[in-house]
Amino acid sequence: MSVLQFGLLSAVVLVGALLQVSIGFGLGMLAAPVIALVDPSLIPVVLLLLATGVTAATVLIERAHLDLRGAGWALGGRVPGTIAGAALVAFSPARALALCVAGVVVLGVVASLRGFRPHPTPRAVALAGAASGLMGTATSIGGPPMALVWQRYAGPRLRGTMSAFFLVGSLLSLGALAIAGVVHAETLRYSAFLAPAAAAGVLLARPLSRWLDPDRTRWIAMALAVTGAATLTVRQFL
Repeated sequence: MSVLQFGLLSAVVLVGALLQVSIGFGLGMLAAPVIALVDPSLIPVVLLLLATGVTAATVLIERAHLDLRGAGWALGGRVPGTIAGAALVAFSPARALALCVAGVVVLGVVASLRGFRPHPTPRAVALAGAASGLMGTATSIGGPPMALVWQRYAGPRLRGTMSAFFLVGSLLSLGALAIAGVVHAETLRYSAFLAPAAAAGVLLARPLSRWLDPDRTRWIAMALAVTGAATLTVRQFL
């Protein structure tokens, strides 16, 4: 990996971590397509490791606003989804996983743009948890299903509850991927190299939040994510 490529990944991880802390999701959607462009073998393990640290910090920040019951229903669905996602990573070629990353990004953005607003019933939350487990384990992008089912929550409750879910969910996914034999020394090394960028995003989120308009930030994040997904898709056929 060149210095320029590593600088690009660091910048994307920093902005993704800032979004994750500010609006509850964004690290996976923004960073996954770019990381897959640079080195597909780093997906999904590197982002899951980084997400574990970022979501742990967010849980500490928003701990007073957690909906533990809702997170519990979501985690109940996450377990079977995680197993299916680990199997997909273990047996799918890199090109298929790259296209899967792009498809998940576009699906999440389209669902959000269409204004789909399901009621957060236990059944809906559990189904969203299962979808998030599958998508998050296979592609490191597990945010869209949970953002859709919990979008009625206020900002702090949304960020805290989603972060609690993603913290435990990321650990489950990493455990399943380790059992499947796809966690390697190289992914651990790059996670350590990119950790300072993620930490910087977490630290910058609170002082910058007063100037960040949540709706505008969300639109910018989706536009960047779609651009990355489109570039990644084109790259697979060149």
